[in-house]
Amino acid sequence: MTQPPPDISDRFALVRNRARARDDNFLHALAREEIELRLAEVNRTFTRPAIVTGHPHLWANMMPDAPLVSDDPLLALEAGAHDLVIHAMALHWASDPVGQMVQARRALCPDGLFLAVLPGGQTLAELRACLAQAEAEICGGLSPRILPMAEIRDLGALLQRAGLALPVADCVSQNVVYRSIDTLFSDLRMMGEQNALAARRRSFTPRAVFTRAAELYAAHFADDAGRLRASYELIFLTGWAPDSSQPRPLRPGSATARLADALGTQETPLSEKIKIPSKD
Repeated sequence: MTQPPPDISDRFALVRNRARARDDNFLHALAREEIELRLAEVNRTFTRPAIVTGHPHLWANMMPDAPLVSDDPLLALEAGAHDLVIHAMALHWASDPVGQMVQARRALCPDGLFLAVLPGGQTLAELRACLAQAEAEICGGLSPRILPMAEIRDLGALLQRAGLALPVADCVSQNVVYRSIDTLFSDLRMMGEQNALAARRRSFTPRAVFTRAAELYAAHFADDAGRLRASYELIFLTGWAPDSSQPRPLRPGSATARLADALGTQETPLSEKIKIPSKD
């Protein structure tokens, strides 16, 4: 019997942090803008959308008729009921992201669209490096502080594992500057993205860790004006529920035209370009 994956998040802490998120949230605003651009490029009108998110107050007015579904381990989605499922800024907290995608696929009608957005692996790379070095110096070891985020190549492969057709993964990067590391921490609180890892340290962290992290940040990632650079990466995942009307790759050897003819060039046999040694 397959064991469920261990919980990476403390759901109570996650819900508490998300409830503190403010409406003027630049990262969610960027995610919404990019999703709207991608939907505008699809030559289709979606009439039965659903949005999976842990931030309903931030996504409620994107599609007024779309039900908002919590990103619980078991999604409250009816099988085959939707032609569009948007997984909005919540997949990075899922203990089983493939399971979330599979449930979304089952909720789609044939040729329905799945579209997800989540922070990618380059997000807050500077902060992670400084906190890790500071904690190692002060405490002699590391504790889970920032959620591990997947790289785009890994997330693209998950679309195929979930059974979605025509998978596409792309990303958008955003660089932000902060006056201080405390301003960065404040921004994360307003996003509802504080530490909610199940394995996080439960005791108070020595203030010296954050003081040292601020020193390292200023030394390595400050611009000429002394402002601190922070990287954010949003990854967008697109896939379709399988349908017989979708384009499929041709069977190898079934081509009826030559590439050389299409390019208007002379075809040169490989044996004339490379001397193939004789077996004699």
